[in-house]
Amino acid sequence: MSTTVKPTDKIRIQELPQIGDRVTFIYIEHARINRQDGAITVFESRGTVRIPAAIIGVLFLGPGTDISHRAVELLGDTGTSMIWVGEHGVRQYAHGRSLARTTRFLEKQAILVTNSRRRIEVARKMYEMRFPDEDVSELTMQQLRAHEGARIRRVYREMSRKYNVAWDKREYDPDNYSRGDPVNQALSAANVALYGVVHSVICALGLCPGLGFVHTGHDLSFVYDVADLYKAELTIPLAFQVASEYSQGDDVGAITRRRVRDEFSDGKLLARIVKDLQNLLTIGPDEQIDLEPLALWDDKEGTVAYGINYSEDK
Repeated sequence: MSTTVKPTDKIRIQELPQIGDRVTFIYIEHARINRQDGAITVFESRGTVRIPAAIIGVLFLGPGTDISHRAVELLGDTGTSMIWVGEHGVRQYAHGRSLARTTRFLEKQAILVTNSRRRIEVARKMYEMRFPDEDVSELTMQQLRAHEGARIRRVYREMSRKYNVAWDKREYDPDNYSRGDPVNQALSAANVALYGVVHSVICALGLCPGLGFVHTGHDLSFVYDVADLYKAELTIPLAFQVASEYSQGDDVGAITRRRVRDEFSDGKLLARIVKDLQNLLTIGPDEQIDLEPLALWDDKEGTVAYGINYSEDK
């Protein structure tokens, strides 16, 4: 059932699509973005496109993008993550507020990441997802990192042979994107797109992008943790395929983003990330984001209702 949203309507959370049902991401550059009813309008040299805001998981705003206050208001109400990125979409500058209005899942994440024993349990879960046929329950973090490093090097070599693309090593300079060879440029573009999608899901669930279990010390540590679960399967093969078709003068970044968009277009990745996060953080499948989450903390009762004058308590 579709809902027509008027410009003056306040969008209710109950009416919004779940994060797993949305388009993964849309990248826009050198365009003007405005609002018309419940959609954003994108005007650029080839014409104007109207996109329902509630179907977008994350909107990448590239160079030369102008966006109106009304459009940002709509995207905020619909829980669409906005990420401002640099040229070629390979450098993130800022992001907007997400759909989540509760800290319940965030508190669970914080409990897990601040307890050494539970933190390594979550980290091992992540490695178990990469090595489903191996027992990693007794491996230390150092052993797990070495194991993963060997796996990724093997994947690079396999993709190099499969697509007949020369491979030396991974090189990424965010200040000089064009310095890299085509396969490294494609890897950078594909990975940044994946980071944006993962980031949007993490924020939509009310989790903290900076509280990582394997990575640490960066405001996107948890994004890198989760994205690493999918690179060997998704972005690395795609990048080598793009590099194998490269011709002099091709815009590798733009081609890669389109390929990533097509790869993610069925929405299965969004649903998969949600399920994997629930498993990693032991979030029950029936746990929902509260529609009215604000409460006051109480040391005996846990939480009590807000908006009440407690000075008259007996």
